[in-house]
Amino acid sequence: MTSQPAATALTESLRGGLVVSCQPVPGGPFDGPESVTRFALAAQNAGASALRIEGAANVAAVAAACSIPIIGLVKRDLAETPVRITPWVEDVIALAEAGAVIVAIDATDRPRPVAIGTLIETIHARGCIAMADIANVDEARKASALGADIIGTTMSGYTDVGPPPRTPDIRLVREAFGLGKPVLAEGRYNEPRLAAAAIRAGAIAVVVGSAITRPEHITQWFVDAIAAEATPQKPVLAIDIGGTKTAVALVRGDQIIERRQVPTRPADGAEMWLSAAAHAARDWRGQYRGVAAAVTGLVRDGRWTAVNPATLPVPEDFPIVSRLAEQFGQPVLALNDAQAAAWGEYCFGAGQGRDLLFLTISSGIGGGAVVGGQLLRGAGGLAGHVGQIPVPSPGNRHHRLEDLASGFAMAAAARTAGQDADAKAIFAAMAAGETWAERIVDAAVEHLALALPGLQALLDPQIIVIGGGVGLATGFVPRLEAALTRFPSALKPSLALARLGADAGLLGAADLLDRRAHLESDETAPTLVTGAAALNV
Repeated sequence: MTSQPAATALTESLRGGLVVSCQPVPGGPFDGPESVTRFALAAQNAGASALRIEGAANVAAVAAACSIPIIGLVKRDLAETPVRITPWVEDVIALAEAGAVIVAIDATDRPRPVAIGTLIETIHARGCIAMADIANVDEARKASALGADIIGTTMSGYTDVGPPPRTPDIRLVREAFGLGKPVLAEGRYNEPRLAAAAIRAGAIAVVVGSAITRPEHITQWFVDAIAAEATPQKPVLAIDIGGTKTAVALVRGDQIIERRQVPTRPADGAEMWLSAAAHAARDWRGQYRGVAAAVTGLVRDGRWTAVNPATLPVPEDFPIVSRLAEQFGQPVLALNDAQAAAWGEYCFGAGQGRDLLFLTISSGIGGGAVVGGQLLRGAGGLAGHVGQIPVPSPGNRHHRLEDLASGFAMAAAARTAGQDADAKAIFAAMAAGETWAERIVDAAVEHLALALPGLQALLDPQIIVIGGGVGLATGFVPRLEAALTRFPSALKPSLALARLGADAGLLGAADLLDRRAHLESDETAPTLVTGAAALNV
């Protein structure tokens, strides 16, 4: 019998390592001891810390050729039970005699020919370490109580009705880790980043099989991926709801296939705003595969709330995602419009893959930031809402930045000056030499110039992209650049004009929906969730 210190030492030798499962496709050209041994040797030479081998004959062949530990198992298809992995005591004995130092058994809560406890006792009696392959944390808890030395997440997704999921069960790794026994993460770890995620979740090591030792599967993955990209997909329906207008578009990649626009009437309310978007897109039903909404305000956990009700009076916690799903019958993503535009400029516009802060200066002021390839969302979805930054002003009063430098703010300043002019008219008057208009523009520029160095110091983006009707108005950015010259070079941002115009939010939201679909099919990283500090896309 293996002593507890020896078992602990062997288990610890696996920590932070890769276990390669050398189990060829049954009946395939690599299904035999010679090929299995060659796979095992290649894995050992490349740095694997252990091997997972099926069948006593294969275990014996590999044990004779390799020096790293072997996890042995036997697979059987039995009529009386769904349990396949090492179901019999005789299987345990054969594996131990063949050279396995760890024996894996199916420890799921299903009818079986031999009790789990009996199998674990036999494993220990033969001087081996017991690995319990489980599907949920309750099974892990029971196996641990019966004396299992290692918990494997191998069976997660394979004991339920229907096809198994396509992503690893990182949550189960985390839950099993909390039980205090060593955890081997196994099951659908097809990429290095997924294996790394399992280690972060508490696994001592990760078992990878098909992605290394089943060329048939690997080939099929590539064939399917190439075929999917070679076949044009349906576009995404993108919706951009702003304070004055709502745009709908069919988007594929960086292309707007078709675009329509309707007014946003603030008094109509949120239900009518969505209905207006649905009505505008009614002719496209059946032509798209998902809905991506970029909206003014805050989106958190699928609910929409106004940040500045003066821009659009969105009711508190309006369930935008569920309402859109009801309206369109498609997968839905929703996020702030400026965050979506930031992502659009990062992917397809001025950013070109560079870290950026996007600032849209229009009727209000919004923003979004992409740092290290991540769209920052913040704990509550508020990240990048630059217009909400408090700005002190004379008389010890405090305003938000958008109260002082937005299109609405400029129009209010014009009224104070006795002029009935919106931002567009103010810029036209400035171009005509009107000093009152120039003073209003310069005041807005000054407020922004005071804010941008602080944002540069906070995020240190490679560029700050300026967009929006005011931001892109003739003469605005040159005045802003001139106002920034008085700051030290380290705090002086590099400014760039947005390239996508009104399409930025539509393109960005559609791309994020596409990336979410890929995340859900290929990895366990979060989808678009506002509770995380950032969305890793």
